[in-house]
Amino acid sequence: MLGAAVPVPQQSCIRTAAAAGTHRILSNYSKSSMASSSSDLVKVAVGQMTSSSNIHANYETCAGLVKEAVTAGAKLLSLPECFSFIGSKEGESLNIAEPLDGPIMTRYQNLARESGLWLSLGGFQEKGPDPGHLYNTHVLLDNLGTIRGVYRKIHLFDVDVPGGPVLKESNSTAAGSDVISVDSPIGRLGITVCYDLRFPELYQNLRFRKNAQILLVPSAFTKRTGEAHWEILLRARAIETQCYVIAAAQAGKHNEKRESYGDALIIDPWGTIIARCRDKESTGIAVAEVDHSLLESIRQRMPICTHRRYDVYGNSAGGSSPEETNTDNCT
Repeated sequence: MLGAAVPVPQQSCIRTAAAAGTHRILSNYSKSSMASSSSDLVKVAVGQMTSSSNIHANYETCAGLVKEAVTAGAKLLSLPECFSFIGSKEGESLNIAEPLDGPIMTRYQNLARESGLWLSLGGFQEKGPDPGHLYNTHVLLDNLGTIRGVYRKIHLFDVDVPGGPVLKESNSTAAGSDVISVDSPIGRLGITVCYDLRFPELYQNLRFRKNAQILLVPSAFTKRTGEAHWEILLRARAIETQCYVIAAAQAGKHNEKRESYGDALIIDPWGTIIARCRDKESTGIAVAEVDHSLLESIRQRMPICTHRRYDVYGNSAGGSSPEETNTDNCT
């Protein structure tokens, strides 16, 4: 699996004009009445890459993206699903799967500590108790390299899309069962992976029960499903939860059988794309500022948390009663 290091292609991801400082000009409705202070603004980065079955080459690519994020002044970098490995043959992922204290994750922990960045590592092939199934695990590392959050993907990608490949993730992957959010210097992070994006209940749970402010969605969308649904789903999750969404993406052809859509994005709580990669198939980062005053303003002016009708629809993802929802996050 290991091979020679490969150079990181020149990054061609961008901050949009919105991310450059005008993203608060959404509409007269969503504008904050007060200018944001520097303490309200935190810079984050989202990564896009084309992983292969070469674990060492993938690490070198990720290390290059980390260097770019540090240079840009980001506090967190989100890397895509399968950042460390994408196989070309059935069973390869099981063969390389490791526990979280194995050498692959240890290397990324060292990278986080050396760079001083928080790293969102979505879609790590974690070895589980069943030798025939691994976990698709999103690991959150702090700037000291400590594991701060572990989310095992709940929704497994078993699909047959017309014109696309037949995929059955459950053949070799076990589903998780826990909803995870983590406090960080960037804000409260809701941790998910790829196909989870199609299940709004999970994201409503993260917002209304777990108090998430930023949703992490590292992904490896297929080209066909990405063209149809990627941006729409991400913007919908941002709007309905009034959260920032950071969506790292696999991009381009990994091997003869597999191709990913790309288009890494950062979206604000109004649903505006504030950073994205210009080229859907390139390797690089996009950078934007998380503005907590904007988030609070949107939630105050459109208080959907307090308007939820538990008396009508009962046991929803956000809680079966007002008492089960943390109303501290409804301001």
